[in-house]
Amino acid sequence: MTTTAVREEGPAAVTAAPTLGSHFRSYVSRVRGGDMGALPAVLGLIVLCTVFAVMRPSFLTAANFANLFTQGAAVTLIAMGLVFVLLLGEIDLSAGFASGVCAAVLANVATVLGYPWYVAVLAAVLTGMVIGTTLGMLVAKIGIPSFVVTLAGFLAFQGIVLLLMEEGRNISVRDSVLVAIANRNLPPVIGWALAGLAVASYAAIQLVRHRTRAARGLVTDPFAVVLARIVGLAAVLGTAVFILNQERSFNTLINSLKGVPIVVPIIAVLLIVWTFILQRTSYGRHVYAVGGNREAARRAGINVDRIRISVFVICSSMAAIGGIVAASRANSVDPNTGGSNVLLYAVGAAVIGGTSLFGGKGRVLDAVLGGAVVAVIDNGMGLMGYSSGVKYIVTGVVLLLAASVDALSRRRAAATGTR
Repeated sequence: MTTTAVREEGPAAVTAAPTLGSHFRSYVSRVRGGDMGALPAVLGLIVLCTVFAVMRPSFLTAANFANLFTQGAAVTLIAMGLVFVLLLGEIDLSAGFASGVCAAVLANVATVLGYPWYVAVLAAVLTGMVIGTTLGMLVAKIGIPSFVVTLAGFLAFQGIVLLLMEEGRNISVRDSVLVAIANRNLPPVIGWALAGLAVASYAAIQLVRHRTRAARGLVTDPFAVVLARIVGLAAVLGTAVFILNQERSFNTLINSLKGVPIVVPIIAVLLIVWTFILQRTSYGRHVYAVGGNREAARRAGINVDRIRISVFVICSSMAAIGGIVAASRANSVDPNTGGSNVLLYAVGAAVIGGTSLFGGKGRVLDAVLGGAVVAVIDNGMGLMGYSSGVKYIVTGVVLLLAASVDALSRRRAAATGTR
């Protein structure tokens, strides 16, 4: 355990701010103790991008960079919801086809019935909430294991999609707003403005937090670390926006194609909202408490059943949003929407990003990082001409490695007494 030096100021002892060296040593100690966080996912992402960039220079083009975001958007959104379920040590095998059901509802309301896009979106999200409430009630109130409940949902929702699509019909999504979600881009100036706003907001939060904790005599990160985080975020966002604002069209006379894809700020906003809920609210603390020790949480007065139901509602609602994005990208909905490898990739994204399968450890950011890894593997190997079979094998191996790291980290943490 790292000790913190104190200095005497009057009658009270004030905690001294750690130095940059002590902060680094503390981080290394946490990693050695099994608390690796998102480090494996970040390192894996760097290695994969480097390998694909060397073997296929086209991987680094602006067009392919933009394609990575739209290609992995639906899976990432579904994985963000799955993080909540996994935090409780549960599983939702129905999330993929739940997104398909919600996408089918969207297409029927918008195209067949002719209602405005916002009515169709609301209907799809409400459908997801109903699905999540039903699954959560069966798990929490009746006591059926989540594996069995969601496996039944996995089978039943396939049938519901077929019924909604009339046993194989393809319904086009023609509403311009719905199509724009995954197929249009923001004007370059708006992309820069949003990036600047994000960096400014993050800087303000970090600096105010650092100043407040220092003023109260609490342990805080060295100012150099806080500054490095702000500069790092600015560099990442600035580079991404610069690349995405490059012209990606082969014929600008017919169609100009540049700017940040609209789906990117949608994912960013949801990431911020869910991260705030998990890390800054009592509800988030209750989710981690139930995931860490359900009986202890119950004895502490937490309504465990309500928390268990709520995570399934969140998961299915995010699956609905993922289904909306998938329908937008394909410009249509068919009986295969939400099927195939969607669920496998979504679960894989959450676990690869660092969310534990055993509950109690994970962040929404894990889904984004894991989704990036899955998208990079699928995209890079596609550029190299590998078949779908090879992609599945490689993704499965990466998922197995991530689960192994999680298991070994927990064992190490238990051995060192940090968990």
